[in-house]
Amino acid sequence: MKKELLDEQRIAAIAARTDAATSGPWKAMLEGRDHSSGSSCIVTAIGGIDLDGATDLDIEFMANARQDIPYLIAELRRVTSLLSA
Repeated sequence: MKKELLDEQRIAAIAARTDAATSGPWKAMLEGRDHSSGSSCIVTAIGGIDLDGATDLDIEFMANARQDIPYLIAELRRVTSLLSA
């Protein structure tokens, strides 16, 4: 039996969570870098998401994941189709 290159069920679950999230792009707004008062947050198409206790690097990671994950899913599927051909 040929081993699957990717766990398509897992990729489908990740894609479903991505599709269900607030649409992007998301942007990290860090206190001291992007504004001078208030707390750091992620700004989405419909408003802000406050993240008490998250580090600036955590916020950057979460905000960029909204754009990065759809790209990575598409690339995984593209490469998998090339390898399967």
